[in-house]
Amino acid sequence: MERRTMSQDIKMVAVDIDGTFVHADYTYDKPRFRRILSRMNEAGCRFVVASGNQYYQLRDLFPGYYDELSFVAENGAFVKDRTELVFAAEMPDETVNEIIDLCREYPEIQNVMCGLESAYCQKGEVDGEFFEKTKIYYHRLKWTDDFKKVKDQILKFAPTVPDEKTYYYYDIFRERLAGKAEPTTSGHGSIDVILPGCHKASGLKRLVKRWGISPEQCAAFGDGGNDIEMLQYCGYSYAMENAAPDVKRAAKHICPSNEEDGVLVTLEKLFF
Repeated sequence: MERRTMSQDIKMVAVDIDGTFVHADYTYDKPRFRRILSRMNEAGCRFVVASGNQYYQLRDLFPGYYDELSFVAENGAFVKDRTELVFAAEMPDETVNEIIDLCREYPEIQNVMCGLESAYCQKGEVDGEFFEKTKIYYHRLKWTDDFKKVKDQILKFAPTVPDEKTYYYYDIFRERLAGKAEPTTSGHGSIDVILPGCHKASGLKRLVKRWGISPEQCAAFGDGGNDIEMLQYCGYSYAMENAAPDVKRAAKHICPSNEEDGVLVTLEKLFF
């Protein structure tokens, strides 16, 4: 009875992707998920993919039915409710140029500029190997001769730094760009530089307001630092067993790791 009541209460489930929903090889149990999604739909609960990754990469994980899902992509800078674009951040040109110049001060930073139409790497600043690796996360990715000449609506930047210097550069971005842009990170050398107040929870808030539900009716799953706001925002929050300690502290519950299908295991308990 308690389990059924919980599933009736939950009207939105938001999941991170890397380290949370998919295995290390980027697979997941598709038939099992489709069964769960069908049961969630019957219960009037919406499924939201909430990730720092690009929308075009995320939707390709759900071929044939991505229009049934909603997306908070680019760490909240892009929000889509099934087929309708709800929000896309737009960095001011001045901020865009300042971030480009800041990253150029540190040659070991490998920068990606993320636009509404595509993501971009600059020739001469990164090599072909980095470009190909980046395409795993950005299925729309182009070369440019100069970031400052790109004609696109810029959502965020995604600089990659040496793993052991993640928080060194995190602090540099936070101090140098204060009031204009903010860094967020899931660790391991990956940093996103986004507009202030733009994170996964801000994207979820847009959907919550749109759908007329409350944060208490939302569940979230995550494993990284960029999931903390989302976990704190949702009434039902689950950190993966493989999550960092601060992420576990932010969540109300711990679920099995991504390699153990922790999201699917938990959703089955909630909706079956």
